[in-house]
Amino acid sequence: MFVLILDDAPLNNLLLAEVIRDLPDCTVRDFTVPSDALAFVRENAERIGVAISDFEMPGMNGVEFIRAARMIPGFAHVPIVMVTSLDQRSLRREALAAGATDFLAKPFDAVEIRARVSNLLALNQARLDQIDRAAWLDREVKAATALIAAREREIVMMLMKAAEHRDNETGNHVARVAGLVTAIGHGLGLPEEQVEQLSLASTMHDVGKISVPDSILLKPGPLTAEERHEMQHHAERGKRILEGSSSSLMQLAAEIAATHHERWDGSGYPLGLSGEAIPLSGRIVAIADVFDALTSERPYKKAWSEAEALNHIRANAGSHFDPVCVDAFLNAQAGQG
Repeated sequence: MFVLILDDAPLNNLLLAEVIRDLPDCTVRDFTVPSDALAFVRENAERIGVAISDFEMPGMNGVEFIRAARMIPGFAHVPIVMVTSLDQRSLRREALAAGATDFLAKPFDAVEIRARVSNLLALNQARLDQIDRAAWLDREVKAATALIAAREREIVMMLMKAAEHRDNETGNHVARVAGLVTAIGHGLGLPEEQVEQLSLASTMHDVGKISVPDSILLKPGPLTAEERHEMQHHAERGKRILEGSSSSLMQLAAEIAATHHERWDGSGYPLGLSGEAIPLSGRIVAIADVFDALTSERPYKKAWSEAEALNHIRANAGSHFDPVCVDAFLNAQAGQG
């Protein structure tokens, strides 16, 4: 750690340097010209433990030096000692206002100098250690957060693989729905982190279908009323599969699974929620899910054209779908076109 000494009298620099030169981990750099000292600070701000400056110097006095040094990045909290006589009270107040940390009185006392410099070096080192520890903790928290996020994604992928064993189209469908959810989220101006969570959680919206019998799930024709009722249970079952986790992602996925078949006018299922009583996540996924279902070929129907599907979404704004979410969806689709 450097100790910077600034005094236009070389003899004073020599005396101070000799007193503190043998302090542990201490390297002295002395200057007689303030501009040279400032240049050294700019190059070594984070390696300087203490700076000691005289007041009376030609061109730039000690207070002006302190003000200039405090403006240098990385030097705002480095201890600076001003050398003054005991009766210079007004100067001391001015130096404190400029950023001085401590004072040394003339004539020099070797014991006092060593004690003060040693204490200030220790104080500065403690500050640097605290910064290093805070940086280390920040890195550890980010690493742990990234690991949790990776594990959550792994769980999602495993759930989706399980669903794909029932329906080969599931993997493609959830990927497309996730992309549409991202577009709607951006259109609504949601924060990027929220959009990413919504997109990932949306891939589990139909996880409850793993409980639906193949005879219903893969039926090539229209469902009977009884079969439709059984199919509708997938929303509630999906919620039960996903709920109870402490993970915010899984909680969001459970919310989506439970509400993506609710309708803005209250005619949906399983709870018949309406308007803003339906969570925003469910309202967003409802549009993405229906649009992709309409434009995809299924065992029981042919794919609609994109124009037909867009007209359906537009026509059902305010009945099936949240009008604000529909506007965000349509604007996103128009932007892609």
